[in-house]
Amino acid sequence: MLAFLAARATPGVEVVEQGCYRRSISFKGGNGYFEAVVDEKNHSLAVRVQFGDPSALFFIIERIRAMFDLNADWARIAPYLRSDPVLKRRVDAAPGLRVPGCWDGFELAIRAVLGQQITVKGATALAGRLVKSFGTPLRVDSGLTHLFPAPSVLADANITSIGLTKTRAETIRILAQSVCDGEISFERIVDTAAFLERLREIPGIGKWTAQYIAMRALGETDAFPAGDLGLLRAVDVQNSRELEAHAEAWRPWRAYATMYLWNGAREPTATHGKRALKT
Repeated sequence: MLAFLAARATPGVEVVEQGCYRRSISFKGGNGYFEAVVDEKNHSLAVRVQFGDPSALFFIIERIRAMFDLNADWARIAPYLRSDPVLKRRVDAAPGLRVPGCWDGFELAIRAVLGQQITVKGATALAGRLVKSFGTPLRVDSGLTHLFPAPSVLADANITSIGLTKTRAETIRILAQSVCDGEISFERIVDTAAFLERLREIPGIGKWTAQYIAMRALGETDAFPAGDLGLLRAVDVQNSRELEAHAEAWRPWRAYATMYLWNGAREPTATHGKRALKT
């Protein structure tokens, strides 16, 4: 999980070093940060939180639990994945792989849009420029310099100034404005299908992006970005329809299957046609 998060860590907002994940956070007007390291002896995470309001601690801890997928029931998940020869070898080699979540759904959605059809490294660089240009400065002695830009900021920002295309910048602007207007909320989602349908009404957010958001921001265990080029290569199929048919046996844990296939793939270096690469 640290390797996955390290490759996607937004400069200024997230730092992964020496086995520690650290990030800036904002909640109800308060700012701070947390860091998490593996406590191997006790098979757990050791977390240190720096935040001014003690009443926010429960919320912060629950968000961290979701981010590191600590509630995953591996005993239920494993039999579904091991039943497929494509996955069995990967599962046996690295049992217990989790699905990385996120601190904030809006932030993850923006990151997904930035990552469309480019490499992970390229998307991370764009995210860093976005934060440096529009994020809120934060004084923390831990390599963290900014908070991720709020929806109200990105709704009015000239996002093309960071090197983003007009089309992708407009997708971000519309998404941010929709959050500001209350048309889209990443909190307390009851009907995931309806939420994803509304999300896909935004120009520039297709099925792959919506499924990636569902997987990492909503914690949907069966979310599946079937159009991902890395997944198609890993299963050795030609298109998303074939992949979805193959993946029926993985339900309702396709998000975990996705992580195993990504975990065993080489990092992509270029796009291929209009298929999405793993963000």
